[in-house]
Amino acid sequence: MKRTLFLTAAAAVLAACAHQPAERGAGRSHYGVAEVGSFHIGGRQVTLSGLPTKEIVFTAGAPPFKVDPNGDYEVEQMYVQYVKLFGAYARAKYPLLMWHGGGLSGVTWETKPDGQPGWQQFFLKAGHDVYVSDAVERGRASWARYPEIFKTEPFFRAKKEAWELFRIGPADSYAADPAKRRAHAEGTLFPVAAFDQFVKQGVPRWATNDAATQAAYDALVQKVCPCVVIVHSAGGNFTFNAALKAPDKVRAVIAVEPSGAPDPAKTNLGALKGVPHLFIWGDYLDRQDLFKRITPNLDKFEAALRAQGGIVDRIDLPKAGMRGNSHMLMMDRNSDQVAQLVQDWMAKNGLMK
Repeated sequence: MKRTLFLTAAAAVLAACAHQPAERGAGRSHYGVAEVGSFHIGGRQVTLSGLPTKEIVFTAGAPPFKVDPNGDYEVEQMYVQYVKLFGAYARAKYPLLMWHGGGLSGVTWETKPDGQPGWQQFFLKAGHDVYVSDAVERGRASWARYPEIFKTEPFFRAKKEAWELFRIGPADSYAADPAKRRAHAEGTLFPVAAFDQFVKQGVPRWATNDAATQAAYDALVQKVCPCVVIVHSAGGNFTFNAALKAPDKVRAVIAVEPSGAPDPAKTNLGALKGVPHLFIWGDYLDRQDLFKRITPNLDKFEAALRAQGGIVDRIDLPKAGMRGNSHMLMMDRNSDQVAQLVQDWMAKNGLMK
């Protein structure tokens, strides 16, 4: 049966949040921590041979040292940091896994570029144990040699691409001089004064490591779940596939502007019938060329999920009365209000104690 969209409830939450302190949605102004830790997961051993040695001076004033690149390596691992809550502060039934998008790392979910608390903090206050990961090749997951292991060179995102692809401003609105940059004329909720700080988070990425990345995510699900996954952008396809492989482990998926998904014409989505899904979209999707190509495929995937008869909800923020959200809506000025919509959806679907 087609499920009524979440828009009415979303609009009600937005109205309520407008008259409440910022921490209302998180439930508490503080939380008790039982454990903070981290681990690496996934990966494999690779042995290299036949490579030339080099003499390198590691640091000024040190003697030369012969570096031999031949030998055994651990590669294609993922890094995961977790924060577990203490006692009554833990009010969620399952840990919340936060998976980032392309060219980014787990920093996406941490302190926002303008210095305000991010979604990691919000959901800790809301009672969730939180796991924030750096996928294969990103951040503290580390790299591997290429072309011997990673088959291609990395590629990088220029600031112009980030400004326009993430829908902070229209085409050709970026300028090196911050004073000359043009945000969308109708307004943006991204903190534009913090844009240069945001792009410091950008990391190189490879176009040839999807299989290793999927394997590491699958291993993470097996290690720490049952769980709820909240995912952004290019992480979407990994999440949907992880849920397909382990629908008993992934208890819900919250997809924040996912940029890819399995093709329903080629994939049996029946396993996902019992996995609630929430899709969230920001503003100006029809003004950016890549997103105009992305959204039809995601609409088909969402429709196919709904056809299975499961729980599938969607929040189009402009239709819910919130205009100006960028692709990085977890960093936008109204990010707590958006997070509250997510929190209410989780509560509505029985994911809180």
